[in-house]
Amino acid sequence: MASPNDLQFQEFEEAADLLSADPGASTLSVSAPSEPTATAAGEDVKLDLSEDEEAHQESSELLGGQKSSGGFWTFEYYQSFFNVDTMQVLDRVKGSVMPLPGRNFVKHYLRNNPDLYGPFWICVTLVFSVAISGNLSTFLSELGNPTYHYRPQFHRVAIAAVVIFLYAWLVPIALWAFLTWRQGTERQVGGYSFLETVCVYGYSLFIYIPTSILWIIPFDWLQWTLIVVAMVISGSVLVLTFWPVVRDDTKVAAVATVVTIVVLHTLLAIGCKLYFFQTAPHTPPPTTTTPPIHTTLGVKPH
Repeated sequence: MASPNDLQFQEFEEAADLLSADPGASTLSVSAPSEPTATAAGEDVKLDLSEDEEAHQESSELLGGQKSSGGFWTFEYYQSFFNVDTMQVLDRVKGSVMPLPGRNFVKHYLRNNPDLYGPFWICVTLVFSVAISGNLSTFLSELGNPTYHYRPQFHRVAIAAVVIFLYAWLVPIALWAFLTWRQGTERQVGGYSFLETVCVYGYSLFIYIPTSILWIIPFDWLQWTLIVVAMVISGSVLVLTFWPVVRDDTKVAAVATVVTIVVLHTLLAIGCKLYFFQTAPHTPPPTTTTPPIHTTLGVKPH
């Protein structure tokens, strides 16, 4: 069995031997690292902790979720608007197709983190779905007409892009400016930021993507039924989101704002239906008539 003397640290014995041999040797205290150490000449060592402090500050910013954003001319400024993951986008899309009373889209889905990624791709997808589905709907409705010659109308893509992107940007800008002005006039009127307003309008257009695909079915009654359902769902998202903001305003201003939002949204849907999914009336092919031949009985021609 080992004795207590055998369990002593050999390093302390060596240090004691060195101090007894050379009393002027310099020593380093491990128990107090914050105190300045002394060299053999007696000079203090200055520790440069600037790099460590900067690294610690950067790590704390990352852990705390703080993002350093540059000016609006930098790429990092716009990169923050697209900083969302797939689950967040899917959750916001689900909220736009299933509006529930009392569930504000901004408060429950955006959570002070609006994005432009979802609205941008929703608008792009809607442009191509409306243009392509409109061409297919026209082709199916004219199928069997011998006088009809199918020609793809590529100009509809440009028209759809102009209409949809102008609506998705100009209407939110006008609404945000109006609510900001009313917020300055009426103190009790709240408001959303510009990005939140654009984000709500972008996600509210998602329901029109599957609706435009179903518009390919060449039945006029079915197309109008689908457009009414899409307008109710999409308009409910906008009304449930902006009504809590304008309800504290005067009654006339609140009702006028909500009615304007619904009317503009309805005009977009009906305009797309009438322009891109119009069916030309079937015109029967012209028939050539031959003049009747009059013959007289009993008379021979000379």
